[in-house]
Amino acid sequence: MKIAVIGANGKSGQLLVKEALSRGHDVTAIVRKPSSNSDAKVLVKDLFQLTYDDLKPFDVIIDAFGTWTPESLPLHQTSLKHLTDILRGKPNRLLVVGGAGSLYVNPEHTVRLVDSPDFPDEFKPLANNMAKALDQLRTCDDVQWTYLSPAIEFIADGARTGHYIVGGEQFLVNSQGKSQISYADYAVAMIDEAEKAQHIKQRFTVVAE
Repeated sequence: MKIAVIGANGKSGQLLVKEALSRGHDVTAIVRKPSSNSDAKVLVKDLFQLTYDDLKPFDVIIDAFGTWTPESLPLHQTSLKHLTDILRGKPNRLLVVGGAGSLYVNPEHTVRLVDSPDFPDEFKPLANNMAKALDQLRTCDDVQWTYLSPAIEFIADGARTGHYIVGGEQFLVNSQGKSQISYADYAVAMIDEAEKAQHIKQRFTVVAE
């Protein structure tokens, strides 16, 4: 497959590129600044300057954009809107590296993690902006999107086991009662989804076994 990774210089993006390359895919890193840390092809371009002509060659576009400063958090919404605007009515698939805060904690799907009393205040602005971006994404009936939420503990330097448990819209724990996954195993799950296309126009989540 031809796979593009937007934000490929980030911690998550680098592992997504590595995982896709390890499986023999034709991978292009879309970055604002070039980096020589992988064997992927490189397209140096700002996300907001991307056009459909840039993305047309790719079967799958993975959006690993991330930003963490308070003033830049709304970019989670505007960046995803830009991508969905240029992919409307197109066959290319858009896979989004999502957040955990929008996962539901009750069977009725009325209370999200970010709304629960124990959710840390310092992470609420990020979680709310990412949740709004997901809400907007759900309205895009003419985009072939998939949104993957990690577990609560998203471990940057965790091991790659190659195994994970799949869930849907609801907060998920493993047999030890833990909600955690490494960036590496998250990348495994994302590239599995790129290959198998099991969650078109859906959000799903994964946790470590």
